[in-house]
Amino acid sequence: MATGLAVLMTCLYAACGGGNGAQGADPLSFADTGADVDSGILVAAAETALVPQAAGGHKTASGLTPGHSRGEGTTTSPIPTPIEVPAPTADPLMLVVDISKIPPPEAGTSALKVAPTSEMAPASGGEFRTVCTFSHMSFDDPIVFPGQPGRSHLHTFFGNTGADANSTAESISGTGNSTCRGGIANRSSYWVPTLIDTKDNTPIKPGKIMVYYKAGLLPASKVQPLPAGLRMIAGDPNTKGPHPGVSSRWKCIGGPNNQNGLYQASIGNCDVGASLYQEVFFPQCWDGVNLDSPDHKSHMSYTVMVPKQTGSRGSQRECPSTHPVILPLISYNVTYVVYEKDAPLRWRLSSDMYDRSLPGGYSSHGDWFNGWKTDISDAFVRHCIEGKKDCHAHLLGDGRKIF
Repeated sequence: MATGLAVLMTCLYAACGGGNGAQGADPLSFADTGADVDSGILVAAAETALVPQAAGGHKTASGLTPGHSRGEGTTTSPIPTPIEVPAPTADPLMLVVDISKIPPPEAGTSALKVAPTSEMAPASGGEFRTVCTFSHMSFDDPIVFPGQPGRSHLHTFFGNTGADANSTAESISGTGNSTCRGGIANRSSYWVPTLIDTKDNTPIKPGKIMVYYKAGLLPASKVQPLPAGLRMIAGDPNTKGPHPGVSSRWKCIGGPNNQNGLYQASIGNCDVGASLYQEVFFPQCWDGVNLDSPDHKSHMSYTVMVPKQTGSRGSQRECPSTHPVILPLISYNVTYVVYEKDAPLRWRLSSDMYDRSLPGGYSSHGDWFNGWKTDISDAFVRHCIEGKKDCHAHLLGDGRKIF
């Protein structure tokens, strides 16, 4: 990783890519979102002069691999390639990132952490959760900029330690260590824009990510297994102001004042000792054919509101006819502990390319790339979600658990 070097850079990018509350509450509504955008970010390391370089172009549909199989390999590559910094152009709205302060990558584990259990999951609406710790940060986006290292704004990755710009469906499912519960039972890659402390341009290392897989507001019995190789994004990195919270929102949890329930579209000023939660909500409806799409959104859809068909008044949520396959509702809770009073007022996302007088966090988004071993994900979909059980963050509902 480059250190002690100040580089002025920009990345032009398009949309990249929702989490339920700590108690597992489902969001009340969802709507279709999606927009392609351009933006940028300034990277600096410390002492030397700024070096402007040429910027890249728009994203393309290259690198789409809609026909990948459900193959699962056994080799591992625990540490991603060295960080590559994008080529840049000056922009007054660019954030400054001290790349010398990017935390080192974690090794993760190459072990398959699955074991028998006699613990029974209680009846519920149908949900499974998992927890992953920090893996690495990089200026890569395997979905939006495949094969183009250093092209994106800075991202924070969880799960597959080998995820980088050159990742494919095969490499995600078959290589890399994992920082998730279950070890290489879950080689999925989860990533979000990096949170930056603008006081000294430090990338903030999160505490963990909690990933929810649920039935949501749709019939649990109709939820289908996760397709191998599926990838998707949620949110709009071009957002520059308040939004409905369909795909993302922020909240404060805990602290001395038990500061729960402060849901908002921007980063809240959580108490010292409280945790700031970044929530990201993904679309749940799949077209049943494509594992990706040129805009990385069109193959998926949020639910739509339709009149009830039972003769009673009112409406209900369904998948649109264009996207009839119901998948688990995936959402993120990324946590950041507040250690200093008013520190969140300085925090901004690497994708926050708008007026600095506005609060940070409006451009929140997330990316998800499936890397579960299929027998594991099929188990929790069938026995936990379809079976209407609460499998907490470890049970698979079939007499096995991940640890």
